[in-house]
Amino acid sequence: MSVKKEQTARKEGAHDHDYLVDKRGTKKAVIVPIEEYEELLEDLQDLAVIAERQDEPAVPFEEVIERLKRDGLL
Repeated sequence: MSVKKEQTARKEGAHDHDYLVDKRGTKKAVIVPIEEYEELLEDLQDLAVIAERQDEPAVPFEEVIERLKRDGLL
């Protein structure tokens, strides 16, 4: 395998990523900076929590504010 550098565009701007490619040039893996990898893991964990809690009833905003005030957090 060899490494190929490529620039990709995202909402936040352009990012340089290195790809592991096979002899035909087919991308097999991507190398991302550790900070970006950790952010992706955090996003994935957030999405898992959202999926687990999707059936929980929603709490109105006003009620959240009242609870925060009552608990001295706001």
